[in-house]
Amino acid sequence: MKTYGVDYLQYEDIIKIIDAPEKAEMSAKAMLQVKKSQDNVKKIIADGKTVYGINTGFGPLCDTKISDDEISQLQHNLIISHSVGVGKPIDKKLSKIMMVAKIHALSKGFSGISPQVVERLQIMVEKDIIPVIPEQGSVGASGDLAPLSHMVLPLLGLGKVWNGDQIEETKTVLDQHNLEPLKLGPKEGLALINGTQFMLAHGVAGLDKMKYLLDLADLAAAMSLEAYQGSASPFKKELHEIRPFEGSQKVAERMTKLLKGSKNLKNHENCDRVQDPYSFRCVPQVHGASRNAWLHLKSAIETELNSVTDNPIVVSDEEAISGGNFHGQLIALPLDYATLAAAEIGNISDRRSYLLLEGKYGLPKLLVESSGLNSGFMIPQYTSAALVTENKTLCFPASADSVPTSLGQEDHVSMGSISGRKFNQVLGNLENILAIELMFAAQGLEFRRPLKSSAIIEEAYDLIRTKVAKLENDREIGKDILAIADLIRERKFNVNI
Repeated sequence: MKTYGVDYLQYEDIIKIIDAPEKAEMSAKAMLQVKKSQDNVKKIIADGKTVYGINTGFGPLCDTKISDDEISQLQHNLIISHSVGVGKPIDKKLSKIMMVAKIHALSKGFSGISPQVVERLQIMVEKDIIPVIPEQGSVGASGDLAPLSHMVLPLLGLGKVWNGDQIEETKTVLDQHNLEPLKLGPKEGLALINGTQFMLAHGVAGLDKMKYLLDLADLAAAMSLEAYQGSASPFKKELHEIRPFEGSQKVAERMTKLLKGSKNLKNHENCDRVQDPYSFRCVPQVHGASRNAWLHLKSAIETELNSVTDNPIVVSDEEAISGGNFHGQLIALPLDYATLAAAEIGNISDRRSYLLLEGKYGLPKLLVESSGLNSGFMIPQYTSAALVTENKTLCFPASADSVPTSLGQEDHVSMGSISGRKFNQVLGNLENILAIELMFAAQGLEFRRPLKSSAIIEEAYDLIRTKVAKLENDREIGKDILAIADLIRERKFNVNI
């Protein structure tokens, strides 16, 4: 059981919590922290101090003083005026991650929010009342203002929510659960929508998916190497000890284990081929570089996940510091780096697929014995090439751009929300690229029989053959790609060694 606001949460914890909300709770200690922060806000108002977002307008209106009797309306107006997202709704899972991350940040007790608001967010997560949040509209600077506003609308009885797999009006669903809309107090609206939880959610989901795909890419590379009858020498420990990058050492170790016990490669040990093309020989260096990027992102995301990212930060009953903890640059840059790293995994995978089609070293051209009459696997590689190029176009770093907003008050923005969205688009394409390589590799192994590969590769081959038969003559291969991609999305391949 994890405690919001107290425990240090890793990205895996968030994935577990959204699948089973009972794995996290609000402790008495966390509630005391939240209540103390709310009391500090009340004291600041009672003392007649002027503090941004508590009794002033927002953005360029920060110099406009708001009277005490208008403070609640100020927070309500903030939410409805900032709910300007457009585009398709993000995945329900992402919305849920946003809520869990926001609960954790608010529970640290520096945001001036009431325990009742935090409790309502937790109730919504537990009852699976998840806000519908449009994918576009955040510039990732004063937090993810637009998407977080859409997240908050259901607390006010507004907007729409997911009810199971259906989208319904919030009021209808709240009535089903006997929940009344909340009225926001001083600073509460601002605390709820200042923060990086939209880009953070994309980072958490992407981290989880990329971890599996990095492991799967090693498996696909080993399977392709078996089909190609390449050399396992580039994975020897001694080679990587003298260039000791964490990622490349990890991949070399995994490749060695993945190929252990292969009768197929052992049969090839004394052939006259000197060395393989880079897409086989440099798997540790290329896959390893992407693993290093994943580690970088993991560090940034988990730091952000356990941080307070709204504004102003209420540090005592005398001081609320107006700063820039909401600015997304600290995770926008690592997200863009990870996007490039994921794209490169697809790039090298496509090259291995291409090599298997060339008709060398005992493999038939296009991986079918009757090519000519049959196109074989010619065209799936076109699909792989198209996806690889699409990923390259998505690698332009969103964080390299900045368009001033809020009449120049917010004159440098991170665009990290776009970084997070692109990251997950690239990972979605990568699933299909690896599906194509696995399909090719399984077909290539057919021409190495009766020699057997390593146990884990034979296991992957058998899994593929439960969905996709050996290609003898042309058929609708698109269905085969989708079937293997479904196995990847369902994480059916054993990548743990």
